[in-house]
Amino acid sequence: MNPGWTSGGLRPFSIKAKLGTLVVVSVFITTGLLMVAMYTATELRFITVFSIIATLLITQFVAHSLTAPLDEMNTVARSVSHGDYTRRVRGADRRDELGDLAVTINRMADELAAQDQQRKELVANVSHELRTPIAGLRAVLENVVDGVMSADPETMRTALKQTERLGRLVETLLDLSRLDNGVVPLKARRFEVWPYLSGVLKEANMAVSQRAGIASGSGTHTRTDVHLHLDVSPPELTGHADPERIHQVVANLIDNAVKHSPPHGRVTVLARRGPYPESLDLEVLDEGPGIPESEWHRVFERFNRGDAGDSQGKGDGGTGLGLAIARWAVDLHGGRIFVAESDRGCRIKVTLPGEPRPQS
Repeated sequence: MNPGWTSGGLRPFSIKAKLGTLVVVSVFITTGLLMVAMYTATELRFITVFSIIATLLITQFVAHSLTAPLDEMNTVARSVSHGDYTRRVRGADRRDELGDLAVTINRMADELAAQDQQRKELVANVSHELRTPIAGLRAVLENVVDGVMSADPETMRTALKQTERLGRLVETLLDLSRLDNGVVPLKARRFEVWPYLSGVLKEANMAVSQRAGIASGSGTHTRTDVHLHLDVSPPELTGHADPERIHQVVANLIDNAVKHSPPHGRVTVLARRGPYPESLDLEVLDEGPGIPESEWHRVFERFNRGDAGDSQGKGDGGTGLGLAIARWAVDLHGGRIFVAESDRGCRIKVTLPGEPRPQS
């Protein structure tokens, strides 16, 4: 088959082909009837009437095949505009422009339905995450005001922890807003990998020691029985990326790995040189129950809390945004983040392209 017929040219079942066929058939009918009139001495007026009737019937048939799908598309589009995303256009298997339009409208309805569901989940998740620290902070302040508790350092420290949790949640939501609006600039530079990742792990350990026993709710783990290990080879390894964005990636991957680790488990962060100048291959491995292969494609979706992989049999209590933000930060660099095969636990791999390569 000629490729031009299926991409931008005249396809065998396109509307252009149908209209062209209509004109050709009408001409043939008229010509045939005129020849019949010439050989049978039939009056011309009868031939003209028959020709008009035949042409109108054929035109009506073709017009109905074109306008009926358009009427259905108009009805579906009107329903979608009123918030009903359940209706779909039939005829998506048509081999013409109307079939392409039906596929486009159905895909648009699917995407709008997904966005509407995501919006509802956002409201539900944010409401749930805000309620707990606000209720705790309110209870502390009410006890102080009522004289049940004194405003001693321990009480104020409890209130401060709840306030910090609110701040972390708001920061996560701000990251999500920047993600959607695309307003976060990429400030890539060369950096030494070992001291950089060592600092990220130290921050994670310091944060958990300060908030032990307090549910974080966003992006920082609270387990004290999990050991963090760093493996960088060669030790002088360097990379080219935005350190702040990569910090988000590594911190969220560590947070996720720690939450799903068994008691006294081990989380390892590996860094290796990539195939291109200043490119990096990063991995975060844990010893938890792992992720079923059927769920690998959903790991980095928003609000996916990974309940199925929780070693404690319950959700982690987070917003489900950490890994989505990690994927966004990696995509911003033009890299990849994915779940890789592992003999034990979960292994998430990140590839960063390094310095921009000149276009050939």
